Formats: sequence, C-alpha cells, structure tokens
Amino acid sequence: MPEPRHTQVLVVGGGVGGYPAAIRAAQLGLAVTLVEAGRLGGTCLVRGCIPSKALIHAADRFADAGSGASLGIDTRAPTLDLAKTIGWKDGIVDRLSNGVAGLLARAKVDVVAGSATFSDGKTCTVETADGPITLTAEHVILATGSEPVALPMLAFGGKILSSTEALSMAALPTRLAVVGAGYIGLELGIAFRKLGAEVTIVETAERILPRYDAALSRPVRRWLDHNKVALHLGANVTGLDGAGRLTLETANKQPLALEADAILVTVGRRPRTQGWGLETMAVDMDGLFVKVDDQCRTSMKNVWAVGDLVGEPMLAHKASAQGVMVAEIIAGHRRHFDNGSVAAICFTEPEIVSAGLSPDEAVAAGEEIVTGQFPFSASGRALTLEAGDTGGFVRVVARKRDGRVLGIQAVGRGVAELAGEFAHALAMGAALDDIAGTIHVHPTLGEALGEAALLARGHGLNI
Repeated sequence: MPEPRHTQVLVVGGGVGGYPAAIRAAQLGLAVTLVEAGRLGGTCLVRGCIPSKALIHAADRFADAGSGASLGIDTRAPTLDLAKTIGWKDGIVDRLSNGVAGLLARAKVDVVAGSATFSDGKTCTVETADGPITLTAEHVILATGSEPVALPMLAFGGKILSSTEALSMAALPTRLAVVGAGYIGLELGIAFRKLGAEVTIVETAERILPRYDAALSRPVRRWLDHNKVALHLGANVTGLDGAGRLTLETANKQPLALEADAILVTVGRRPRTQGWGLETMAVDMDGLFVKVDDQCRTSMKNVWAVGDLVGEPMLAHKASAQGVMVAEIIAGHRRHFDNGSVAAICFTEPEIVSAGLSPDEAVAAGEEIVTGQFPFSASGRALTLEAGDTGGFVRVVARKRDGRVLGIQAVGRGVAELAGEFAHALAMGAALDDIAGTIHVHPTLGEALGEAALLARGHGLNI
C-alpha cells in the first residue's frame, strides 16, 4: 500500500456541510482534502432540497396552467411528460454538482472520490477507483449527512419508495400513498397531487405537520381538503397485505387496506453513522447523533462534526453555517454556533416559514410575550398573487418587557422568500421597534412583517 498522505484538514462528505467547510478552510490558507463517495453536493443538492424544489416548481406550473379562469384567462388542459420533467430536474442537479466541483478546484481543495473508513480518529483508508489510499490529518471534519428512515414492515424496494426514488420516477403513479405527514411527505404529496395523482396521506399524529403549531398548519390542511387529498390521521401502518395493498389501523382502531401504485415512506431521516468507522473514533454520542458543543467540537481533540450528523434542525443551511464556522475556528477565529436564528421552511401549499420560538415555545421557556399577526387577506400584494384568501399570515413573537423579538412565523404563498429577513432580525437581536421602523417596500409580502410588529406594539395601521 502506498505511503499515507497527510493533510491539515480532512473533510469527510462533499455535501452542503462538507464542501463549504473545505472551501473556507482552503481560503484561510490550510491544506484541505475532501473525501466523497458519491456526487459532490450531497443529499441536498443531488437527491433532496434542490431536486424536490424543482419538482414542486414543475407541479406549480402544471397546476397553474389550467387555473386562470378567475383572471379571465382561458387555457387548454395541460399535458404532462414526467420523464421530461425529471430530465429537466436532473439537468439542474448536474449543473450545480459540476459547479461544486469547480468551486473546490478553484479553492485548490484536493478531492478524493471514494468511500472512507476510519481506523482511528485521524486516519482513514479511502477505496478509490485506482485502489486504496490512506489519509492522515491534523483536523477531521465529519460531514456524512443523513439518510431516509425505513419502516420495519415497509422496507424500501419495488413500489415502496424513499424520497430519493420518488424524485426520479419516470411515470406518474395513478394512486400514491404517503406515509408520514411531516414536511417531506407533504411537499412531495402535494406536488404529485398537483401533477394529477390521487394522493392519500397516513400519519400517526393527530394532525399534519406535528412539529409546527396548528395555526401554521391549518392553511395547508385546508388546501389538502379542498384538493381531495385523503388523510388518515392518528393511524398506524401495519404493512402490506397479500394483494400488495397498504394496510393500517385507523384512529378508531379499524383495519383498512389502501390501493396504491407507489408508497412513499417519509417518516424521518437519521444520521449516517454506519459503514465508515465512526466506532473507531471514540467520540461521544447523543442518542443517534454525534455529540458536539457550540463550536461543533466532538469529545476527541481536533475532530469536528457538522450538519445532520449532530442533530436537529437537520437543515442544509445549518450544515453550511457550521462547516464554515469550524473552518474558521481551525484557522484561529473565535466563533460559536447558535441554533436560535435558524429558519425552517416547508415548501407546501401554502409555504410555511418558522424562525425562533413559537408563542407556545416562548411561554414554555418562561417568557411573558406579546404577539402581532397580520393576515394576508389585508395585504395588497397577497391579493394580487391570489394568496389573500388562503388563511395566510405573518406573526411576530416578542418579549413583553423589552420588545425583543423571540420568533417570527409565516404561512402563505411565496413566504419562503421572507425567511432571510426573519433570520436576520433574530440574528441581530431586533426589537419590535426595529422591525416596525424599517421601511418595507410596497407592494410586497414583506410589508406584513412590519405590520405584525406594529400590531404587537398595539398600533397597527392596516387592520
């Protein structure tokens, strides 16, 4: 075997946690090697965030093509070639993955294509197409990401799909069953309903999107009901019967069998901790996740972990921020990570954004709060987007004694693009007066945030 190759920083995983860490470390003058077994870009770019949003956009275009009658637009019924849609999606993935490769090359990061297996905390062997390579490092950044969780009675394969396979189907299923009404299941279930599939959703909780408060999920539930998406809430999946039907026990303990051409299982994701030698690294664990502090340090000196590997929220932008932070700490900067301003988005119909604490969470944390909620039914821009009558709103949660903003949430068409402003307000420690005093451009959806802050202060202007 060739002599081991040494590097200052070894990054394992070329997804949205790993590649920004590698690029930033290289920018700061460190010698960096990145190991990736699959395509650069990882789950988010290749089989998660980007391809799912491409499919959602295509579904929106398809649904909108035949829905302009109220605007005086007479359109013919559209047709769908799903294989061509998937090809367009794949083109976006190719472009972005190749872009990541170019960024790493420009930063002079040494990229090794292959599967890494650690023998101790700072040494791994990479199986490449040209044979094994041994790498040693002064610092190791673990960014191995996550993978879909299967159910024991519904192993992936055949017509039982994870989100990965659902994003690459060549033909639209006539009947799609979705197991799990979290954000992944609802995003994809709604997209396939817009494309014309009959969709049934099964969820063990008593309502959809159980991690979000009921006020935020209510407009999404309204859309599902209006568009004849069948819901079985409080139900437990029991498996498949002899005819290949999905079997479940309903909320009232009655057995039910569902006909489905495809079954999409979206019951969560788990960190990728198996198959690459984590057990040899002697790092502490926090349940399924690698335990880290607020600088993403593990219990082993100079071994760091970021992204989905270290726990909730399992979000791409959190992983990127942690990766960049770790690179800067290694280079001598003073940094720490705070989850408090990380915004989360559900690209459902309508979209949901949540940053910081909800009203219930703030009260549970012992805060005395004030809230302001501005409905999109009073927003001129929302009305021009046909988004004023869906139950959407922007809500701000603040501490009563000093007006400090603790959380901001929204539900409505297009609110995903407000997430940056919400996160920025929280990261800067904004007070209600800071938001209310900001001149929001008219006519935009962002005006609703300023109006919500005014309402929390007790002097709303437009409601």
